[in-house]
Amino acid sequence: MTVGARDGAPRQRRDARRNRELLLEAAHEVFTEQGLDAALDVIARRAGVGNATLYRHFPTRAALVDAVFRDSLTGTMDAGERARRAPDAWAGLTAYLEAVFSTLAADRGSNDLMTTHLRGVEGLEAVHEHNRGTVDALLSRLRDEGTVRADVTTEDVLFGLAALGRAVPALTAATTPPADRAAPGAAPTAPPDAWRRPLALFLAGLRTAPVAGALPAPALSAAELGEVLRELGPHRTRAGDRETGA
Repeated sequence: MTVGARDGAPRQRRDARRNRELLLEAAHEVFTEQGLDAALDVIARRAGVGNATLYRHFPTRAALVDAVFRDSLTGTMDAGERARRAPDAWAGLTAYLEAVFSTLAADRGSNDLMTTHLRGVEGLEAVHEHNRGTVDALLSRLRDEGTVRADVTTEDVLFGLAALGRAVPALTAATTPPADRAAPGAAPTAPPDAWRRPLALFLAGLRTAPVAGALPAPALSAAELGEVLRELGPHRTRAGDRETGA
């Protein structure tokens, strides 16, 4: 009986670790597809475990979100550090925002995390503060150089970036051909870069002098704009609705 108990404990620990890994994999898939407000029972079902197992490992949504996105949060701060060290402040700012927006386009969960505030996620406030510090430091250098308008504030830029960032998933969905869209649970495909055009327009508005050159990425068609607006609305069909048969 004693031997059996000793054999059972390691097996239970292995099962618990495996369940945790399955939950993290499933949560990353579902959050990527649907955003951070995705139903937790969808995550448990995709992981092949019960809701009780999910809550035993992650008692709150914030705890699950933190475990799933901890590495990507660190990556954002690393990109900010590289931008601060860039010899050219404008190149540093644009490279940093391109790295951030690439993540926003690829992953609805990261988009929710970076463009809103979710209480209880360890490290998120530090990331937001680091992001603010990066933008503030680069803007200060650019103002000293006379590259950007003297009256542009860090809050102006952060607000504009957050508003544009919230539209990126809808823009990505509207400009991704149906054949390239990943099915639920599949690895996400590389998103299109349609966000580059509105980001370039936004950044151009900060400068004291216009910059010559064509805008990146093609303009939206009327049909694509209509699809973006539909995706932004509360009436859009969610992947979770399809998965649960609602």
